[in-house]
Amino acid sequence: MDTNKYLGYWAECYREDLVQNIMPFWMKYGLDRENGGVYTCVARDGELMDTTKSVWFQGRFAYICCFAYNNIERRQEWLDAAKSTIDFIEAHCFDTDRHMFFEVAADGTPLRKRRYVFSESFAAIAMAEYCKATGDRQYADKAMQIFKDMRHRLTTPGLLEPKYLPTVESIGHSITMILINVANVLKQVIDDPELDEQTDISLKSLTKNFVHPEFKALLETVGPNGEFIDSINGRLINPGHCIETSWFLMDTAERRGDKELLKFALQVLDWSWDWGWDKEFGGIINFRDCKGYPQQDYSQDMKFWWPQCETIIANLYAYKLTGDEKYLERHRIISEWTYAHFPDHEYGEWYGYLHRDGSVAQPAKGNIFKGPFHVPRMMIRSYMLCNEILLNKK
Repeated sequence: MDTNKYLGYWAECYREDLVQNIMPFWMKYGLDRENGGVYTCVARDGELMDTTKSVWFQGRFAYICCFAYNNIERRQEWLDAAKSTIDFIEAHCFDTDRHMFFEVAADGTPLRKRRYVFSESFAAIAMAEYCKATGDRQYADKAMQIFKDMRHRLTTPGLLEPKYLPTVESIGHSITMILINVANVLKQVIDDPELDEQTDISLKSLTKNFVHPEFKALLETVGPNGEFIDSINGRLINPGHCIETSWFLMDTAERRGDKELLKFALQVLDWSWDWGWDKEFGGIINFRDCKGYPQQDYSQDMKFWWPQCETIIANLYAYKLTGDEKYLERHRIISEWTYAHFPDHEYGEWYGYLHRDGSVAQPAKGNIFKGPFHVPRMMIRSYMLCNEILLNKK
């Protein structure tokens, strides 16, 4: 393989797809030019199916607009869209207790609130990236305040309703890993000891609690001290989620110059690839059981858009940090499979939900959970990684 030619090809592919396909689709069909913010519930051709706004995606879209502006091209329309969406977040997406909503109406009327703080995590990275784009320090401060509020809610008993009754004590992988990524984004614009403090806490929890070498897996749910819970939920492996975690760890390891953390990140990636890669049909499968039992989730053997995106990033990152050709080969395999199945060449953007064999399960381009985040983030991050690797080779 001519590595330089290969990386140059994919860098241009990711950039072109982002600039000519993904961003124009959401600027045309998603951006709410009347109320501010973004719609995500759109059909295959971009037709609006539901005006409910995912609060997750207000932050996610604003972040992507700024991330593209900062690293691909300084397009004013992207920065304007980010500002419009951040303004919508500040005006409509926080409840009086500063805990964010999960869904709001087109005009910002609250519709639903959940026990999670994921809406906050995406609002925080949006404001941090907007600060990086504009130099407006107030948004770094706002991002940091949201981060502090998240930590306060997560560590203060009674502020967040528990997922289960006290008879089932457990902790979840999701928020543990998300906080690492949020801290890494915020550290680019603000220096606060809470960021490294939380990262250290999350890293300790991942290594001591969620990783179970006896299964060669990172589990989604464990007991409060890492105890293995021998139930359907306790045995759950989410390969895409674990692979996403692996590149968050690589990001931290690179920033800190931590070789042991990099070794851990690569172990998580290798295990999760082995659990996730479908040897019969290709692609990363949704869910596995660490003991080999059937998974109960109806979508257990489907191929969703986002695990493929995270796998593309993770293998490129691993190759950048190690030079190990196996990661470049995995990048080739997952990229070729993903680009053969997910892009909609007629109406633009990507499908989100495929059956195990790669056929389209449903053609909508967005809903409350799918929208302009994983796909464009993959394209931007992968474009950057390709160019960083090429620069290092000179």
